[in-house]
Amino acid sequence: MDVFDIIIVGGGPIGLACGIEAEKAGLNYQILEKGCLVNSLFNYPQHMTFFSTSEKLEIGDVPFVSINPKPKRLEALEYYRRVQQQFKLKINLFEEVLTITKEGEIFTIRTSKDREYKAEHVIIAIGFYDKPNLMHIPGEELPKVRHYYNDPHYYANQKVVVVGSSNSSVDAALETYRKGAEVTMVVRKDEISSRVKYWVRPDIDNRIKEGSIKAYFNSCLTAIEEDKVHINTPDGNISLPNDFVLALTGYQPNFEFLRTLGLHLSCDDLLIPEHNEETMETNIAKLYLAGVVCGGMNTHLWFIENSRIHAKQIVTHILSEKKTS
Repeated sequence: MDVFDIIIVGGGPIGLACGIEAEKAGLNYQILEKGCLVNSLFNYPQHMTFFSTSEKLEIGDVPFVSINPKPKRLEALEYYRRVQQQFKLKINLFEEVLTITKEGEIFTIRTSKDREYKAEHVIIAIGFYDKPNLMHIPGEELPKVRHYYNDPHYYANQKVVVVGSSNSSVDAALETYRKGAEVTMVVRKDEISSRVKYWVRPDIDNRIKEGSIKAYFNSCLTAIEEDKVHINTPDGNISLPNDFVLALTGYQPNFEFLRTLGLHLSCDDLLIPEHNEETMETNIAKLYLAGVVCGGMNTHLWFIENSRIHAKQIVTHILSEKKTS
């Protein structure tokens, strides 16, 4: 069996960036992605607009041309597809990495397609979008509860509760409201998140002020039933008729997977994986982190625009290591 220089786990923008650097360096690599190409971006809401401008989303020095000041999800999907084609990046899609073990200096990677790979180095470039933060309340398992939001049309003329006040929550509230839904927001804090896109903030504030969208601040859901929800508010507990709950409460990396690799996580609530910030190498020699996974629970720390540099840091370290070995 051939031994790869690098196995890259994750085919998102940062995983692709790592592949590009490996390709440029002439290293033998393989990208393994459990879903479709840039799977997390594919699962974003259909009409999502990025906060970043297009040039900040570029990888591999390939221009990202958009007709909008800030690109939309569909443009990003096409851009990264074209980048993958341009560099002929070696990527296996719909192949999930199940285990990674190390014997001596070689890693063994086993996948959902009953395949086994050997590699001298491994880069973990997984995102966090597939692991929602659960509310842990009665009724959260009901089919009407969604931790992902896609298209507002589905919720036309329905009574919708949106949990949270992040960008995804605000977008869902505004879009479903404009499709005729009766929207109620349940927000733990006393106002809409300060991270909400600046061009969207006045819209949601005004809709709440005029009463088009009802918002309960300093409040939380306590239980969900087939036809209603229960909310704890500063004025007491209330019950509302309800058809759907969009629990857009954020997401987290797959910490269970990281622990099985033997990675050390910080002892605080952030659970940041141990790594060298200059080389991105973890407490396991020759195993690296890239992208949002580096921030643990602080999922607002790393984005495409500021973590794409991880690819060059890692490959530079691998090349320097090879020269001295």
